[in-house]
Amino acid sequence: MPVAAVVMIALFIVLLLAVAAYLVWVILILGHVNDQLGKITFGVRAIEHQTRPINELTGSMNANLGAVAGALGTLVADVSATDEGAA
Repeated sequence: MPVAAVVMIALFIVLLLAVAAYLVWVILILGHVNDQLGKITFGVRAIEHQTRPINELTGSMNANLGAVAGALGTLVADVSATDEGAA
């Protein structure tokens, strides 16, 4: 077998091992990314679960605050009328 053929086969094997090592490295990085995304997804779902009751409370609070704002508007009008009558 000529020396050039042996060198070419050796270089091909080195190239093949380099590509295989690179692909293994990419697989390890993607596995780490997958783990991190799983943790992020878990965290977001936990936040969503913990903040779910706030939606129900804010609707009730908004209705109550609307009633308070209406009552305060009436009170301000009454006080203004009293101040004008006293002046």
